Amino acid sequence: MGRLIVLVNSMLLLLFGSDVFLVGANRPPAPVNVSVMHLRADSATVSWEVPEGDIIIGFSISQQRQDGHMQRFIREVNTTSRSCVLWDLEEETDYIIQVQSIGLYGESQASKKVHFRTLKKTDRFSSNSSNQDDPTVQGLDKSRHLQTGEMIIIVVVLVMWAAVIALFCRQYDIIKDNDSSNNKEKVKPLSERSTPEHHSGGLLRSKFHPSVPSINIIEV
Repeated sequence: MGRLIVLVNSMLLLLFGSDVFLVGANRPPAPVNVSVMHLRADSATVSWEVPEGDIIIGFSISQQRQDGHMQRFIREVNTTSRSCVLWDLEEETDYIIQVQSIGLYGESQASKKVHFRTLKKTDRFSSNSSNQDDPTVQGLDKSRHLQTGEMIIIVVVLVMWAAVIALFCRQYDIIKDNDSSNNKEKVKPLSERSTPEHHSGGLLRSKFHPSVPSINIIEV
């Protein structure tokens, strides 16, 4: 009975060990050539490379301040991207990052630690080709162009509305003036009305004349 228990335990250990070995063997290798570029006061871009021949479905980045006060994990799957933009960084602060590849059977070992330090907000960057190729810069340029186009559209719409309102007010004033002139012609004082004439062309006279008294002369 004791030998049977030992045999079962040996088989379980053998099966478990083989599964662990297979899973560990199928894990992707750690990313290489991890670098930080496009440093700013509040952002930075991390890029890396993955050895060929491995199926990578995502990545994981650990971001930590060098003093250990803050730690952040970024994990993204279903992507073939080999770069990531770190946001909300503090100016003139030292950070440490590590990158891991995510495969079908788990995550790889962490890459080597990479140290970098953010810049001051007053620092200016030279506009070189690497900055122009930065997806962050491209996104900012697109948003600026979009805001400019939206402002132009808003100004054009406001001008059109102002023109329509001015035309409506002008037409309303013209109609109002016409109505007031028509009312003045209809209602005139009696003194301004012309004296009616007879159909024969002369002025209309009264039909009744005062009778002249007759005088009788008697001779004696």
